[in-house]
Amino acid sequence: MKIFTKKRVLAAGVLLVAGAAAFAYAKRSSEDKTPPLKYRASAVDTGSITHTVTATGTINPVALVNVGSQVSGTVVELNADFNDRVKKGQVLLKLDPTIFNAQVGQARASVSSAQASLRLAQASFERNKQLVAQNFVSSLALDQSRRELDVAQANRQLAQAQLERALADLNNSVIRSPIDGVIIKRTIDLGQTVAASFNTPNLFQIAKDLTKMQIDTSVSEADVGALKDGLPARFVVDAYPSREFNATMRQFRLAPNVVQNVVTYNVVLDVDNQEELLKPGMTAQVRLVVDNRPKALRIPTAALRFRLSEEEQEKERKELAAKAAKEPAKATLPPLEDDLAFRTANETARMFKVYKLDAKNEAHPVDIRIGLSNFRYTEVVSGDLKAGERVVTRSIKPAEDM
Repeated sequence: MKIFTKKRVLAAGVLLVAGAAAFAYAKRSSEDKTPPLKYRASAVDTGSITHTVTATGTINPVALVNVGSQVSGTVVELNADFNDRVKKGQVLLKLDPTIFNAQVGQARASVSSAQASLRLAQASFERNKQLVAQNFVSSLALDQSRRELDVAQANRQLAQAQLERALADLNNSVIRSPIDGVIIKRTIDLGQTVAASFNTPNLFQIAKDLTKMQIDTSVSEADVGALKDGLPARFVVDAYPSREFNATMRQFRLAPNVVQNVVTYNVVLDVDNQEELLKPGMTAQVRLVVDNRPKALRIPTAALRFRLSEEEQEKERKELAAKAAKEPAKATLPPLEDDLAFRTANETARMFKVYKLDAKNEAHPVDIRIGLSNFRYTEVVSGDLKAGERVVTRSIKPAEDM
């Protein structure tokens, strides 16, 4: 009987201990259980923020000269081709000189004829001058001879000018390089006729120095306020997608470009091209570094775009109304800086509302003022946010909890 009683007592004790352990485990589990996540959040931290202005531009030589022809003719000699390096004064091509030589000969003959007429007029004038002094001829004859002398002198000057023009045309039939550089374009071939009757044809295009290039970009009017000469920039080209090149802003041009009511401005950047990897005409994707904060309190920029759902906003309004009802009414007017009507446009534009999470993963609104911003991070200038706290970036859909 005693043995049976002891077994019953031992079994009851085991059941009692097991029940206590189960109760303690269930209680601890219920206490440790946190509400399910409803939001995606990121931590507020301290780090670097860089503000950049992006633009698309074209790489061009700093000095680009178009070589043309002032005279017409047929190309009989071609001494330069694409990518040739030329020196100043080097002969690039020659036009057929036959017509120009004939014009020079004709002009020289005209000069000789004019000089002969001038000598005859000079002798006639001197002779009539002596005859008038001896009263053999009238003074009218002397005046006529003086007129003939003046006409002869003018004809000689005209013939000399025509000779100089013919010589200039002959000299212009030989096209020379005006600078030291590289030929990047040629639009003429051997045997082709150059017609310079109405406008000057462009025969060659010469880049002065391909080791010094420039990028001509178009920047939106919304970004020009942050630009200034000397800003550093980085850019990439399709030919070298894995490599970035350095550039420096040289000039902001005031002339606006308006295309379909969109206003842009030309910005010129200097590029060092010692390796000559960059070629004229390449398209460059440019990032101008406008400002940098090395140790800024920052949040993800996506947190500025987050908004609560309609149900959550209604719940937030009710909570704020209940909280306001519990607080005693203030007899004084709100301070002046709380009235948006008295704030500057810049102040109101930099004010945002974000939501931070508490220990129970509940979102609470926080008013902040932002500073530097880019597509990834935004600087927090003022507001109830500290490093390590979490701000909401977006809501989690029910499917994401599974």
